[in-house]
Amino acid sequence: MLNRKGAGGSASTPNLGVSGSASTGGLVRRAVRKGPADEAEDPRVEIVPNRPANVGRSNGRQGPSSRHRSHHSRHRGLDSDRDGWWVNRVMSLAALIGIVGFVVYYGYLGYKQTRVHTPLAADKVTVKSGLDVPDRFWGTYRPGVYFGMKHRSPVSLITGLMWLIPSTIQTEGPQLRHLCLQEDKLKKYGWVEHDGINYGVQEISDKRLDIVTSFVKRQGGSHGGDWTARVELKPQVSTQDMRDETVLFFYLAKEGRVDGQMVPEFDSNGGLSAVRSTNTDLGNFVIRFMNGSDALSVSSFSTKLRSLTDISTVTLQNLGIRSDTEKPLFVMNQKGAITDDPDIIIYMVHTKGKFTLDVVFESGSFFDRPAILTGDTYTQQLAYYRKEFQKKFETKFRLREKGLNSTYIRFAQAAMSNMVGGIGYFYGHSKVLGPYQSVPVAYWNAGLYAAVPSRSFFPRGFLWDEGFHLLLINKWNPEISVDIISHWLDLMNTEGWIPREQILGEEALSRVPEEFVVQRNDVANPPTLIMALLDLIERHRDWLLASHKTTLLKMWPRLQAWYNWLNRTQAGDEPTVYRWRGRNGTTLRELSPKTLASGLDDYPRASHPTTDERHLDLRCWMAMSSKLMAELADLLELDYDYGKYLETYKTLTDPELLDKLHWSENFQSYLDYGLHSDNVVLQYPPHNQNAKNHHREKIRYTLTPPLYQFVNMFGYASLFPLSLQLLSLDSPKLLPILEKIQDPDQLWTPYGLRSLSASAPLYQKRNTEHDPPYWRGAVWININFLTLKALKYYSQAESPVGELAQEIHAKLRNNIMSNVVSEYYKTGYVWEQYDDSTGQGKGCRPFTGWSALVALIMAEEY
Repeated sequence: MLNRKGAGGSASTPNLGVSGSASTGGLVRRAVRKGPADEAEDPRVEIVPNRPANVGRSNGRQGPSSRHRSHHSRHRGLDSDRDGWWVNRVMSLAALIGIVGFVVYYGYLGYKQTRVHTPLAADKVTVKSGLDVPDRFWGTYRPGVYFGMKHRSPVSLITGLMWLIPSTIQTEGPQLRHLCLQEDKLKKYGWVEHDGINYGVQEISDKRLDIVTSFVKRQGGSHGGDWTARVELKPQVSTQDMRDETVLFFYLAKEGRVDGQMVPEFDSNGGLSAVRSTNTDLGNFVIRFMNGSDALSVSSFSTKLRSLTDISTVTLQNLGIRSDTEKPLFVMNQKGAITDDPDIIIYMVHTKGKFTLDVVFESGSFFDRPAILTGDTYTQQLAYYRKEFQKKFETKFRLREKGLNSTYIRFAQAAMSNMVGGIGYFYGHSKVLGPYQSVPVAYWNAGLYAAVPSRSFFPRGFLWDEGFHLLLINKWNPEISVDIISHWLDLMNTEGWIPREQILGEEALSRVPEEFVVQRNDVANPPTLIMALLDLIERHRDWLLASHKTTLLKMWPRLQAWYNWLNRTQAGDEPTVYRWRGRNGTTLRELSPKTLASGLDDYPRASHPTTDERHLDLRCWMAMSSKLMAELADLLELDYDYGKYLETYKTLTDPELLDKLHWSENFQSYLDYGLHSDNVVLQYPPHNQNAKNHHREKIRYTLTPPLYQFVNMFGYASLFPLSLQLLSLDSPKLLPILEKIQDPDQLWTPYGLRSLSASAPLYQKRNTEHDPPYWRGAVWININFLTLKALKYYSQAESPVGELAQEIHAKLRNNIMSNVVSEYYKTGYVWEQYDDSTGQGKGCRPFTGWSALVALIMAEEY
């Protein structure tokens, strides 16, 4: 507006104008001549514009006709004055409107920019954390390391275990074990027992060495009580050489700005025996190092840390070898030590044969402890908790009662234990990007209590994974579930969005490639937390009302905001149609552009993304969400909301509408709809001899023009109306779906249901030249779990469909159990996915996120 002509004197403004005079308090009319400025000095005199000499003049004297013309000229001048005055007023008003519009627009833009990182204006659900929940204050909340303890505070004192095997150094170099890494190629590691609160036992098998780590907590005092961690080394061979030697490290470190100085204490031989300190969260405390076995050497090291991610590097840089002994012994080199207010203290022992180390934490506010938690006292307390675990596990899952043998039971216990043992506590902020930002911005700092999918590959919180995790945790300990859900909902911004991947704190950030760090607020994720909450209500309705009604009331406005955000931002162009956002409609490098928001990543959708797509799975998630909102409204006696969400649920599950939008008579399947061609391939483009860069990548060629049609890709997405139990027991669509499920040319395998039909055009096809198939045939446990749950439900139908559902359920359950358990004992791990041709574990390991749901499958607790 301000740059347009006419805002000041311009070509569109008449020469005769109006100017305002502040000194006179009014308007002064001034006739402006085209000639020099000094020819019009007197504002009272109208200067007649130049004109031909023979017009209005007679011998230099003005006659009557001249006066008459002069009279009209004055009127014309006054009219022009009035016109100019109005023009200037209009222009001034336009300029003012432009300025106001400019300010309002950029103010609104600034407002929109801040919304992505502004918390929702509602009461926090998590009202108790840290020391307010003493039994969950300390825990194994560092799932990304092989063993470590920390407490639920924004910054924590952390502990951790490291080791190396001297006999492998000459051939492989010093391979320090610390972070859970797939490239370490351990034979196995994982919790065999963990109750999520009081204790845990983990077994680790490395080259030539077995390690058992365990911990026991004891409540008391006002700072979270005591705990002891025990590390037992058991070499796999007993030799006279160094093949049964181990170098063991256990460290204490400050996370972030933990206050208080750590002061080491030494025994008479100069070995580190204890560390004392005082800080805000822990008060006074002491940590003791107690070993009941002889060590070849004991040493320690303390220094400053730039970052927690430097711990491994600092350890190796300051590791030395004693030269004054009969055989080489590893020690910590004191040359670079910093003893004044260190950030880390490392205790190191070089051992031979079996060795046991107890690390004992004692709180200064625990005055009446019965005895120090070490030696026999520790052993007895551990034995007590292990016995209680066995009793509780059988009560909850009843596997012996179902006739399962000890092989299956030990697996199920390990699967469940790794789920709760893989719970971490993270604090920090995400990096987010909204549509009104050109660069990422920081989310607010917050804590997250969450189970992780994989300690080695995904040691952080994932939104859609968490809902599946909670199905198992709901069964074991619903208090932990409520705590986890509360933390997630508190991460909601003012729009109702929750970042789908939580990368909080420097340890988590160090494990994520830069391109995956930023979270976009137009990208959704399946609302599986709602599924988990629905499951929690079904399992523990009375307990929730008695113990957590206030918590549920605090959850309600956040759940509404989340539901509304999904309903608004993921809606399609037609009523009751939904479409995942985030697909790339311009790329030529992908065979079928990924749909990361759906959680099914490369599962084939319409080959050519458009706004006219219909995504079946998202519509089903919204139907299930509507059901949960209605159930919760009913539980909380919110009658108006109950009716509203119930009507939405009925609409989204209306069979005629669902069939109209997603049922293909031709393929006898529920399918996505969009602009699609089955005939797409990845090929190298023609070689350009003149190109400076001769590197070529395959690109997509569409051999048959795409048409708007149902997407012929029968697979997991097609099962959602059945898997989420949205079809009625007498639905005529059940039979064709069940027949496809049990067809080996479609989804059936001896190891579980494959993710994409073996007859689908993109079955086991790479999505790019570099990306192998992910959700294009492999067996995934989470969707198999949902399908088994649905089959159990539909087996109630008193019809041939019910009998078929029951038969498929029994076979599918047995196939999944047999294969997953077999692979666990064969490889040492639970896997992310399983090959649909061989049953072999694939992807990352250990993956004791949703793959641990096999424990519920065994129990038939869906």
